[in-house]
Amino acid sequence: MNAVLEIQGLRKTYRSRKGVRRALDGFDMVVEAGQVHGFLGPNGSGKTTTLRTLLGLIRPNGGRMALLGREVPQALPEVAGLVGAIVESPQFFGNFSARDTLSLLADAGGVERARVHEVLELVGLRDRAGDRVKTYSLGMKQRLAVASALLKNPQLLILDEPANGLDPGGIREMRTLMRNLAESGMTVVLSSHILGEIQLICDSVTIISAGRRVAAGSVADVLAQHAASAVRVRVESVADLTGSAGALREIGAQVVVEPDHLMVSGLAHPSAITRTLAARGIYVSELAPVAVDLESVFLELTGTAPVEGEHRQVDESAAAPAPTVNGGWGQ
Repeated sequence: MNAVLEIQGLRKTYRSRKGVRRALDGFDMVVEAGQVHGFLGPNGSGKTTTLRTLLGLIRPNGGRMALLGREVPQALPEVAGLVGAIVESPQFFGNFSARDTLSLLADAGGVERARVHEVLELVGLRDRAGDRVKTYSLGMKQRLAVASALLKNPQLLILDEPANGLDPGGIREMRTLMRNLAESGMTVVLSSHILGEIQLICDSVTIISAGRRVAAGSVADVLAQHAASAVRVRVESVADLTGSAGALREIGAQVVVEPDHLMVSGLAHPSAITRTLAARGIYVSELAPVAVDLESVFLELTGTAPVEGEHRQVDESAAAPAPTVNGGWGQ
């Protein structure tokens, strides 16, 4: 595969009264063609700074970036029409219809009007195309924003938190849309705090923490590389849980005591659990491996959980003027 997005050693610092803060500290990222790629990180990790820097909205302090094989920011004029992006919450004129909104954007970008109907169909807004945007739900507005970024049929689509604030139905619709776009040959970079969705939809992921890459690869590989050898242990009597935990800690295990079971990790061979407890006259009724998911890996690598609706740092968004609905690209 060919890389459509490459970042090497990206650095960005901010100066404030408290000194210098490294928003990006030698960050690396690669996205291959045709993938849905998840870009993950806790609040203040540098996700939005990375995207805004990549799109020419923030000036970096060092590093290399390329889009579609062209060095940026030097080649931004050449690749702009091939990249669609939404890096802020979409804003529309409420009294305009979706069709009117997209038609104006199409005229401004030299796009044939027929494309307006195509993207409305693609995002599932054909039947509401004539309704005023102020009557739209948040999910519909998000789909309209995606439609605006798709007008020039970009090769690369970059979306920052497209499912933010959506209900389960809206999230499911967005998931289906992303997969359909990828199946059509488009590459999608998706920043999101909804880790369960990322695990379902994405082919690969990059996890950023404190401005540095802490994991990257296919979703399956990242899960496999960071899967803790944890097992759930139940014993015949709940009264024996405390004694069991003590015995297992003596042989070097990490143990978390739950109300009716133990979570045990740090042992090379789970059979040591049964041997150790049997020697104490405690008998195991269940010994089951615990499946790792993307959220547990995220917590392990970053030490924090993603927080819905709080994915932007003030100093990041203040570093450059807010972009247009599609990040100033593809229109």
